[in-house]
Amino acid sequence: MAPKTITIIGSLNTDLVTVTPRVPSGGETLTASSFSTGSGGKGANQAVATARLSRPNPSSTSGPQPVSIAVKMIGAVGADAFGPVLITSLQESFIDTTSISIIPNQSTGVAVILVESSSGENRILLSPGANGTLQPDDFMSAESLGSPLPDLVILQLEIPLPTVLQIIHTANGAGVPVLLNPAPAVPLSEEVFQGLNHLIVNESEAAILTGRAVEEVEAEDFQWDVVAREFLKRGVKNLIVTLGSKGAYYASSVGGGKSGFIKAEKIKVVDTTAAGDTFVGAYGVQVVNGKEDMGEVVKLACKAAGKTCEKSGAQSAIPWGDEVGGLHLR
Repeated sequence: MAPKTITIIGSLNTDLVTVTPRVPSGGETLTASSFSTGSGGKGANQAVATARLSRPNPSSTSGPQPVSIAVKMIGAVGADAFGPVLITSLQESFIDTTSISIIPNQSTGVAVILVESSSGENRILLSPGANGTLQPDDFMSAESLGSPLPDLVILQLEIPLPTVLQIIHTANGAGVPVLLNPAPAVPLSEEVFQGLNHLIVNESEAAILTGRAVEEVEAEDFQWDVVAREFLKRGVKNLIVTLGSKGAYYASSVGGGKSGFIKAEKIKVVDTTAAGDTFVGAYGVQVVNGKEDMGEVVKLACKAAGKTCEKSGAQSAIPWGDEVGGLHLR
């Protein structure tokens, strides 16, 4: 049987990562602990997470393994030294990169990342570069999503917003389910949510999309079911709010309309970079593989994200499927 397909359409960035004991104040100079470069971008990170979490680590297996999900990346890099490295890094995770465009006279996207070693928290400055060249006209037809049509399209907001909106419109017309991770968050029109199969947001993104203050949703006693009702009323079928070290909240309008809170396992946090992207990948793999118990899907996605937090880096920290206990590979 042919594998199912997940297409990720989004950003590819080179990460320039500086680890520091603490973030410097305005006008202050600190000596950093370390510096490194790596492959990143929310689109590419989610593609790597989806690909890795759909199969066992090749170094832990002998011979070819059956693949249940084929992963395709659609995006753009610049004609510079960073582009080929990003493409190769995706291919090392068995991702189809034939739909990544190389744009002349453009720089590849770059993310400057500060990681505070005392807390593991990160702060990111993004220069979109070639990611900004993806235009709505590129996604007017169903064929632009891939052939054969994918079983799921995963989107973020690190490519132009009008392009994302056109992709959603095209996917809806073709009957292709969409998972939207609206990061970095901006207010979105109501039509985005109508019939949206999967919406995955963190606390601050949920606040922005519902017109709330971040401090309100971060309160210990905040009632996430209120936010869930708003999104489900707008037309979202499955909502997941990732809550960092606290876990995640989910609500669904399908399968009996279940909701609940999943508590995260206690871990030693080294670096939170790409943890949210890992959650998205783990969630997408399970949904496409036919897992219907939303509580179990979210629990395993939290577990996968936790594994990423235990290592430094972005794509290099993302686990393979057999490294997340309970994640069933088919």
